[in-house]
Amino acid sequence: MSTQQTITEKNTLKRDFYHLIINGEKVESSNGATIKTYNPATGELIAEVAKATQEDAEKAVQAARHAFDYGKWRKFPVNKRSRVLNKIAAIMRSRFNELVELEILDTGKSLETAQGQVNQAIEDFEFYAGAIVSHGGRVNPMPGQFHNYTEKEPVGVCAQIIPWNYPLMMAAWKVAPAIAVGCSIVVKPASLTPLTAIILGEICLEAGVPEGVVNIVPGSGSEVGNYLVEHKQVDKVAFTGSTPIGKNIMARASETLKRVTLELGGKSPNLVFEDADIDAAVDGSLYGIFYNTGQSCEARSRLYVHEDIYDEFVSKFVEKTKKIKLGDPFDKATHVGAIIDQNQVEVIDGYVKSAIEDGAEILAGGKKAVVEGFENGFWYEPTVIANVNHDMKVVKEEIFGPVVVIMKFKDEKEAIKLANDTEFGLGSAVWTKDGARAQRVAGQIQAGIVMVNCPFSAMPGTPFGGYKQSGFGRELCIETLDLYTETKSIVSYYGSRPLNPLGL
Repeated sequence: MSTQQTITEKNTLKRDFYHLIINGEKVESSNGATIKTYNPATGELIAEVAKATQEDAEKAVQAARHAFDYGKWRKFPVNKRSRVLNKIAAIMRSRFNELVELEILDTGKSLETAQGQVNQAIEDFEFYAGAIVSHGGRVNPMPGQFHNYTEKEPVGVCAQIIPWNYPLMMAAWKVAPAIAVGCSIVVKPASLTPLTAIILGEICLEAGVPEGVVNIVPGSGSEVGNYLVEHKQVDKVAFTGSTPIGKNIMARASETLKRVTLELGGKSPNLVFEDADIDAAVDGSLYGIFYNTGQSCEARSRLYVHEDIYDEFVSKFVEKTKKIKLGDPFDKATHVGAIIDQNQVEVIDGYVKSAIEDGAEILAGGKKAVVEGFENGFWYEPTVIANVNHDMKVVKEEIFGPVVVIMKFKDEKEAIKLANDTEFGLGSAVWTKDGARAQRVAGQIQAGIVMVNCPFSAMPGTPFGGYKQSGFGRELCIETLDLYTETKSIVSYYGSRPLNPLGL
């Protein structure tokens, strides 16, 4: 019996139709419209989802506004909100296999990949359940007979726009800190992958989050997303997605001076120095680009290798790339899952073809993949491209697929120059046994995340966010709580004589 069959037999989360969640209720779209969501691995229909309209978005905003202004959630003692977040995590953990299956069906991810992401989503709620207990204001030293202290207050109603590549995990990154501090939220999942975000909303209600605090409205970005971003009663927008859309959101939000957090695109460098453990660097670099089928904003898609070890490294890297197994996402032996849809397959293939036209050399992959038993799915071969330069599109632009370009460098100075020669600044990696070099290089790379002899970029408690056109704000950490709060400063005078500053 396959893993999928084992999980499916007891999956209560899988259904034919998924509702919007507005003001604590499961509702259909105001005009009856639906979104069809497909399994990327097979091309088969999974379910239909209510497609929110602007009218639905308005109802969600009003529900969130009422819950924030007149509800009890933000007035809960911190320890009570903490207990609710822990209960959300506990319910998610009790349905771990069901959430994993639903995420695989909706995204085409491999089993191990989905398991790791669902587990992190659970840990996010556990992390913020603890972090919120110690998050607060402070007392500041003041001259004379004055006293100043600050308080942290929730910013208000937050619109949270979730990408399709990490549907549950990215939802958790945003939902957990926002509700931890007492905000009310309207979540717009990606139309391609809305299922687990809807289930998360249902779990929040089950765990005791009051009605109206968490609302889920999957729908069109141009219609529902823009409506939320421009809405006068929305106080903050958190968005993860492409840089062009992030710029558009920032412009629209500026009309009402909303707070904005943007986690955008990347073209992350991966530097392998001559003294690196080559085998460790090969394995870590494979993970860095091919994890999640390369559909990651911080995928290390630009691989720079010191000229002294270039040939040995590339030989080992290409050999292992060719061993990567594509196939049934529910099979534990599968390394890389499907591409999200046919459109993205064409985008990836277009970049690879442009590289070939520019004179680059394909060392592995380079074309659409056909997977036995999954011929109607969306697949692309793990691809390694050499003989490239920084004028090529494949080097400059984010591809969002399993494609890596490899180049040589001669010394530390050149490596840093190449790494920083990009408009992005999200992730980066350094492989070296020299601790001093690691610190020097990490200090000069213009990126929000530097991984030293390590392929992992995101764990609860570690700030995640970018420099330059990769956005601003940090998620997944204690500092995230400040993005969802206002700091109120209170100054008082306790002297025995009344103040008369005008001398009247």
